[in-house]
Amino acid sequence: MKLTSGWIGGSFSLGTSIAVRAWMKTLRFQISYYDQSHDPVNASYTTPGIYIFWHEYIPFMFYLRGHNDVAMLLSQHRDAETLARATRFVGFGTIRGSTSRGGITALRKMFRQGKSMNLTMTPDGPRGPRRELAAGCVYLASRLQLPLIPLGLGYDRPWRIRRAWDRFAVPRPGSRARAIMGPGIRIPAKADRDDLETYRRQVEVVLNQLTVAAEQWAETGQAVGQPFVASRAPRGLQWMRNPSED
Repeated sequence: MKLTSGWIGGSFSLGTSIAVRAWMKTLRFQISYYDQSHDPVNASYTTPGIYIFWHEYIPFMFYLRGHNDVAMLLSQHRDAETLARATRFVGFGTIRGSTSRGGITALRKMFRQGKSMNLTMTPDGPRGPRRELAAGCVYLASRLQLPLIPLGLGYDRPWRIRRAWDRFAVPRPGSRARAIMGPGIRIPAKADRDDLETYRRQVEVVLNQLTVAAEQWAETGQAVGQPFVASRAPRGLQWMRNPSED
């Protein structure tokens, strides 16, 4: 039975990843940078980082940076097993745990992984509150001395799963998808509890600002706020579509 369940689960995860890949392939991606050296697909890339984005945009990250030596933190909950398998199919490493369940074990694994590869987390996952940043990513950045790289992501007027705690975003086929890779944020190695909370609040504000900017960019087709170092979709994105001007 276990073998059958494993086979069925693996087949379902593979099918899900193929279906979502085909769906995402229809989108028109574009990305902007504050610092291109933080993007592992760019020639100017210099050092690993911890990439953070909100849970509602998980499929975006899968197709933004699969097969780029990135490990993702996922919940130990049984419901996350399908997601974990799909994550591996699209080229991400996985670390099971969260800030509420298996958190210490997960952080230890991330410490080990962070020495050799990029890490990524959804700091409001796995169960929210939506767009409220848990302290785990700030603590990890402090102890590993890796920069936090906030990613604002957005689709043009996506459908929303309103019963989901994160109001999960489902992009409309053929719509715009926009990403803003924010500046690297360094957390002091000797930051105490109060310092970490201060940085946590600051990082939360930055990530929300970038997300709102990306969503407005996707909806209007024009970048908003501070001028960004705009770029066409880099090599890691170009396989998904033939870029063209909107």
